[in-house]
Amino acid sequence: MGKNILVVDDAAFMRMMIKDILSKNGYTVAGEAENGAKAVEKYNELKPDLVLMDITMPDKDGIQALKEIKSADPGAKVIMCSAMGQQAMVIESIQAGAKDFIVKPFQPDRVLEAVKKVVG
Repeated sequence: MGKNILVVDDAAFMRMMIKDILSKNGYTVAGEAENGAKAVEKYNELKPDLVLMDITMPDKDGIQALKEIKSADPGAKVIMCSAMGQQAMVIESIQAGAKDFIVKPFQPDRVLEAVKKVVG
């Protein structure tokens, strides 16, 4: 059975790219959100198997949203996405409980490798 994944990115184009990669490989995109505040809301509503979340977003960044999701559900599985050169943020997100991170622009193989590693 395909795993349910919540895709979070402020760029609709990026969400579309990720959804495309996931759905072509048997994963179900349970929902999507365009900022951290919506991500927390959607997570609580959908309880997905995995969240793919951008770090830099308006309203609430990915790290804040990650911390809120992890405090509500310590077992939550989150993979962060970041542009190059955000090393400090990547480290902070891993310390906050992210399982992995993917660098933009997305390489489909790397996205799938991270997803498989975290949810099988």
